[in-house]
Amino acid sequence: QVQLVESGGGLVQAGDSLRLSCAASGRTIGGYKMGWFRQAPGKEREFVAGIRPSGSSIYYADSVKGRFTISRDNAKNTVYLQMNSLKPEDTAVYYCAASTVYGGILSPSGYSYWGQGTQVTVSS
Repeated sequence: QVQLVESGGGLVQAGDSLRLSCAASGRTIGGYKMGWFRQAPGKEREFVAGIRPSGSSIYYADSVKGRFTISRDNAKNTVYLQMNSLKPEDTAVYYCAASTVYGGILSPSGYSYWGQGTQVTVSS
């Protein structure tokens, strides 16, 4: 079992930056693919970014490409999401997810473990 705890969310203005952290416990995440997803009110959970266990391959949703950066520190058992140039449409609850399964890095169904989420609100 892997427990995931997100932190770093908050209320910011458009154009600001935030860095989300996802701290894992219970298992080392070195063998897990990790992902960030978000869910806005009334919308489905959507993929934001994903990273392979070694960090060799990284994936982004088109809507965040060039603004967000996912990274991982396996020694610290932590994954990060650096979010720059935030927009009001980035407002959502952001979730961290983990899985040892190779496939499905872009889909919520490809992950077994989820954090409880952290709220990000971007005002215009």
